[in-house]
Amino acid sequence: MTTLMKTTGSTWRLAMWGLIAALLLLPWIAMQFTREVAWDAADFAFAGVLLIGAGLIFELAAWRAKKLVWRLAIGGALVFGVLLIWADAAVGVF
Repeated sequence: MTTLMKTTGSTWRLAMWGLIAALLLLPWIAMQFTREVAWDAADFAFAGVLLIGAGLIFELAAWRAKKLVWRLAIGGALVFGVLLIWADAAVGVF
């Protein structure tokens, strides 16, 4: 594997984990400015398990899948699954 490929892979991994961290911090920041967002420890734990779990599953799947198409499909399926679970937990859509 060339150095460029290793650097690009590291950049994408860093961006993914940074996005997960930002998504977990966003409600906490919103709680500082408005009373409309009222998360407790259980909400943060649920979001953390859901997002970090999806990130770990993607890491394992991307490690096994070498083709970009498969990685994109796996990532899309995980994003869809996370959004589906989040919507159901938030308002009981399903």
